[in-house]
Amino acid sequence: MKKLILILLSLIAVIQIQAQFIPEHISNQAIYSFLDELANEGYITVNSAVKPYSRTFIAERLQTASLKQNMMSTRMRKELQFYLKTYRLEMPTVSRLGWKEPLNIFKKQNHLATSLNPFGLCYKDSIFSLLIKPVYSVKYLSNENGNMTATGGGIDAMASIAGHWGVYASLRDNHESELQSRPSYFVQDMGGAFKENNGGRSGGDFSEMRAGITYAWKWGDIGLAKDHFSWGSNQNGSNIFSGRTPSFAHIRLHIQPTKWLEFNYVHGWLVSELIDSTRSYYNAGKYKAAFRQKFMAANFITVTPFKKFSISAGNSIIYSDLGGVHAAYLIPVAFYKSIDHTLNHGIENQNSQLFFDLSSRQIKHLHLYASMFVDEFSVTRLKSSKSHNFISWKGGLQLSNFPLKNIVLGAEFTQTTPITYKHDIAAVTFASNSYNLGHYLRDNSREIYLSVAYSPLPRLHAELSYTLAEHGGEYAYLRSDSIADLPMLTDMSWKMQQTAFSISYQFISNSFVYLNYVAGNIEGFDLNGSSADYYLELFTAPMMRGKTKTLTLGFSLGF
Repeated sequence: MKKLILILLSLIAVIQIQAQFIPEHISNQAIYSFLDELANEGYITVNSAVKPYSRTFIAERLQTASLKQNMMSTRMRKELQFYLKTYRLEMPTVSRLGWKEPLNIFKKQNHLATSLNPFGLCYKDSIFSLLIKPVYSVKYLSNENGNMTATGGGIDAMASIAGHWGVYASLRDNHESELQSRPSYFVQDMGGAFKENNGGRSGGDFSEMRAGITYAWKWGDIGLAKDHFSWGSNQNGSNIFSGRTPSFAHIRLHIQPTKWLEFNYVHGWLVSELIDSTRSYYNAGKYKAAFRQKFMAANFITVTPFKKFSISAGNSIIYSDLGGVHAAYLIPVAFYKSIDHTLNHGIENQNSQLFFDLSSRQIKHLHLYASMFVDEFSVTRLKSSKSHNFISWKGGLQLSNFPLKNIVLGAEFTQTTPITYKHDIAAVTFASNSYNLGHYLRDNSREIYLSVAYSPLPRLHAELSYTLAEHGGEYAYLRSDSIADLPMLTDMSWKMQQTAFSISYQFISNSFVYLNYVAGNIEGFDLNGSSADYYLELFTAPMMRGKTKTLTLGFSLGF
């Protein structure tokens, strides 16, 4: 073992690398939307089915796009220059700061500065770079059902060492005066481990700690993190891994040895929220509860057979009751369902899944994509007019700067058959902290999403969208062949129609003022012995029930 460690350390030492992996969080929609626009125009290439991107990757793509800025509209060119400054700490040619920033209190320092873009306290030399920034947000909602305030604050820090080590940490405390994102709600807000009515205050509080340490080389990176990630092309929520659960610890591996091949792997420690009676005990008369252990392994391989067209496929497994982390699921390239049949031969299997993604940007301005999540599949069901496999599929398109500049049109359709994402063994459900890992509407659902976005000025973004979301009956997972015959959306338990208008302005890096107006109607229906009110309360926050016109005002600083 000592010889093996020495060999590995020697190999690491001789690798010539100029990269580090510090992720740009998936909630930063502004930069991800801009990169999609650059890719749709053919200025850069990205694998938009896997997020987050690293800040170094973003900097590289922005530099590539800058070579073609004479072909861009004035708005895109100015926005590009803004983001080039935002990610200048990641530029390999920058070893000294010397930034003439209005609020720089270290004007005589070459390596240290306070900056608005990037926002925060910055340090950089030839070996080490550091960015520390405060974060704060406040949001106010008002409609016919009442008012709600959400606030959050904390600090972010990220550092790179010797060009290949990355370290980052983000601590944020949040409060909502009325909870908008319980696990059962059909919303896309990030989930949280809420403490309700903490200290007698209405609503709930939750703390979110994200952090990671990573090592990167020229064609890959590996890391240990507690963070969010998303797999699957989408505009309005992925149906593979959506990234909306509370963050969980995971090992991640990413390699891209050639332009046409990319591989991603994750092994995660999920939170079951199920009491394990064998590990719980009494101490001094007080009961100390412990949760059942729950893990996930997943891989995703992307092949680009020809330029601007990619095919991705992967598989995952949720497992428990194997005595902790199992070595077989630490093999990144494995097909986990087959391993499961060996490890659990003759007894109950774990919960495995398959997924696929297609993405094409071969036509300038246009991104066409489709993704599929397969929870359970049988060829015999394809031959039956009544039976169905447990599948969620999504198809969409995005058209940028055609026929008019600075306008992006989007359309997306998602449909999920009954029982998809469900399992009858609570310890291996496709969830963490009770939040579904996949699509926010879960099973037996359908969604139509249409949008038109307009950016008249750099960093000023306006969008008009329409969403129709429907959910059918709630079915239990039963071990019976008839479970595949459950009807798809023949009866409705919940329905949402909403037209939304939003406008936002990014005044400094990753800091916004915004206004949203949503005219919506969310209703429940009597079904299977349960009332319309039951389904409405189960799936919708009190403030958003019924016909509403909701106005949201918000401000975020580095959030």
